[in-house]
Amino acid sequence: MMMTILVVAVVSAALIAGAVWGIYGKLSTKTQGFVIALAGGALIVSLVSELIQPSLEQSNMWVGLGSVAAGAVVFTVIDYWIDEKWDADGGGGLLAAITLDGVPENLALGVALIGAAPIEVAALAGSILLSNLPEAAGGAKQMVKGGLSKGKTLGLWVLTAAILSAAAIIGNIALEGVSPHVLAGTRCFAAGAVVASLATEVFPQAYKEDHHMAGIATAIGVVLAVFLGDLSGG
Repeated sequence: MMMTILVVAVVSAALIAGAVWGIYGKLSTKTQGFVIALAGGALIVSLVSELIQPSLEQSNMWVGLGSVAAGAVVFTVIDYWIDEKWDADGGGGLLAAITLDGVPENLALGVALIGAAPIEVAALAGSILLSNLPEAAGGAKQMVKGGLSKGKTLGLWVLTAAILSAAAIIGNIALEGVSPHVLAGTRCFAAGAVVASLATEVFPQAYKEDHHMAGIATAIGVVLAVFLGDLSGG
């Protein structure tokens, strides 16, 4: 359990580090777009290799693929509501979207850690960390520009990190010992939600901010994820 908490803390701490970067550091638009695209490429590989593929092996195709579709639909519906109700340009919508995206991500991380050494989920954890850092930096930067104080902005991101950490630990504890079909469905539902977030939030933002290098950055992210997966034996 101690190693699980350590992995979760490191991944969630990337949100706080990203927020500090966005609030107090110098963050060029192109740099942010490049890193976001890199994170998206890493997540593509990790979702397939660490969530979807193992789930299909443990359960069956209908449970796995049905859950992927359900996760994408649920994310899309809630993301649409966020866009309609929140000021996305002010950073609030991005914060809400990251929370919605991060809950299934971290839940899946907690599930993946069940019965596994932390090194075995290095690709997934590393990809989530890479994703959290630039997304938090961009969101925090927008919130400060929108008029929210630096202290309140940082406090909101610390609270978000705590919520996502709790999601991972709950996933690790509550789902231990359940049937392989339930675990497979949970992993694939989370994967579907994250896939939808990549299509609607991550890659459009990366292209908007650094459209010349977004493709190269995505490819680098894929390479990094495959390398991490090879190190972990995936």
